[in-house]
Amino acid sequence: MRKGKPKKRPLAPDPKFNDPLVTRFVNNIMWEGKKSLAFRLFYEALDIVEQKKEDESKSALEIWKDALANVMPHVEVRSRRIGGATFQIPTPVRPDRKISLGMKWLIKYARARNEKTFPQKLAAEILAAYKEEGAAVKKRNDTHRMAEANKAFSHFRF
Repeated sequence: MRKGKPKKRPLAPDPKFNDPLVTRFVNNIMWEGKKSLAFRLFYEALDIVEQKKEDESKSALEIWKDALANVMPHVEVRSRRIGGATFQIPTPVRPDRKISLGMKWLIKYARARNEKTFPQKLAAEILAAYKEEGAAVKKRNDTHRMAEANKAFSHFRF
């Protein structure tokens, strides 16, 4: 690579909670540049979480953060060719990528749910992830299981 890595641009915090992590999540939800719609959908989902939550001591934002933490993978497998054979090598996930994968999985599996509107789907997936259930947590567990199964090849690490 001739040029260095570009600088990370700081994200503006969201208007309601003043949290850059929320803005990052909303940027992942957003389609076709419709950011205000994405913010509205996210805030509606958090309102639904607020109504349906069982743990009264935590706010909806804290439940969402815990759900996101439950979905983030710690190890993943990467393909590497060694002597004509391709090995799946378990590698630890960088903190930045961990957050990105968790957000993408949470949104992807929320979109695949059967509820009527997107805020309902997202709220249901957030609550499921908070309880360590749901498709996004299953994806994380499958990723960890794959890394565990290929632990023998970890000495080929990059």
